[in-house]
Amino acid sequence: MLSITTQYLARYHALDSGTGAPAVLPVTGAQRRFVLVRSLDPAGRPDLVPMFFAFPRGTVDLERLAAAATRLAALHPVLRGRPAVVRGTPVLRVEEPDVPVVRVPRAPGEDAATALRRALSAWDREGPPLRLFLSDEETAPGHEAHTDAGREVLAIVLDHTACDGRSLARIVTDLGAAYADGPHAEVPGPADVAAELAAYRDAVLLQLDAEERAASPEALAHWGDRLRAVRDQSPAPRPGAPTAGGLPSGSASLVLPATAGGVPFPELLDACRPAARALYGPGHVVPLGYPWGGRPPGAERVLGCFLNTVVFPAATGAAPTCPEVTADAWWDDLDRADVPFDAVVHAARAAGSGWSGRLDGLLTVDDATQRPPLRLAGVEGREVHIDGRPVRGPFAVSVTQGRALHLRMVWDRAVIADDAAREAFDAMADALTGAAATAARTAPASD
Repeated sequence: MLSITTQYLARYHALDSGTGAPAVLPVTGAQRRFVLVRSLDPAGRPDLVPMFFAFPRGTVDLERLAAAATRLAALHPVLRGRPAVVRGTPVLRVEEPDVPVVRVPRAPGEDAATALRRALSAWDREGPPLRLFLSDEETAPGHEAHTDAGREVLAIVLDHTACDGRSLARIVTDLGAAYADGPHAEVPGPADVAAELAAYRDAVLLQLDAEERAASPEALAHWGDRLRAVRDQSPAPRPGAPTAGGLPSGSASLVLPATAGGVPFPELLDACRPAARALYGPGHVVPLGYPWGGRPPGAERVLGCFLNTVVFPAATGAAPTCPEVTADAWWDDLDRADVPFDAVVHAARAAGSGWSGRLDGLLTVDDATQRPPLRLAGVEGREVHIDGRPVRGPFAVSVTQGRALHLRMVWDRAVIADDAAREAFDAMADALTGAAATAARTAPASD
């Protein structure tokens, strides 16, 4: 039987005449997951990846910023691509560069965070994949020295089909460099645009070739056996939740001391188990997703060719976990991490799982040293968090490792009650505190 990727490539090549600039571009397995999820979502919710940066008021020149963002979109095909499904085939349609840069006025009583949440909630998922929003804080008389007084907050927001976490660092760096060039800098010429378009298409086809080879019978058997016991666990949305006027998501965060080398990834996965147990109860195998992967050999470093989502079957039994067992199973998973998500779901269902393919939790891990600050004309923006935005999954955990370990969790308040979410967050924090203490005890002594 032909693999899912083989079938996808056949359908894509049937759409592509191969003469001149392609009317549509292929998508990777990772992008395909987002395109299909959004096409099947009756609520029409977009998957957004926002970054928020606070600057002193008056720093951001919107005309200069718009010119910089347009140059960025002209050079990177994925930043002007619109996800579409043509004859059942997920693709990207390439449009002209169009990056809205909008100043968001505050309504009476609003702060910048509320104004930006309102702007993001009105996101038209048929529009450009990159958009920028700016709002400022009100300076009340006598409060000029307040930390937030006199600042403006810039939101750089992308459709998830256009980027993953690794793409964000390049977008921040390239946007700052384009801003430094000024509003009248030369735009990329036709030859540069055509070269980037060809590089993007070639990189995605190389990725698809790697995915096609990865979906071997042995790899699919591995995922079928690994995920056979997985079932959807998150409950249906709770009637009347969140309350009228309440924010759609909740959040919690904690800063823990860092250890040399950070907490190993398998121990971060293990720390998700008590959180899943607190949310869904004991005795289940909960599907948690995390991004992983690498660029195929020979592929250009293009935006949009990004990481696969790998599934971790989090068992919520009461017995203590063994880090070595988790690590061994995780390494086996990584040997097969290039199998595209939809093929993994198919393999699990063929093995007897009743799993729909929905993820009941997400884990992302970042290295703080790889997240450059956004500099606009020499002024460094401070990255801030704006909580309370809609989230697609029941809950998502992010861990940033660097000089400290930053743990954050957000949850959908229509699905998970705040008390249960905070209990889950505390359980994960306790597990990570123990993992960090173990890492500190076993770390080699410094000279």
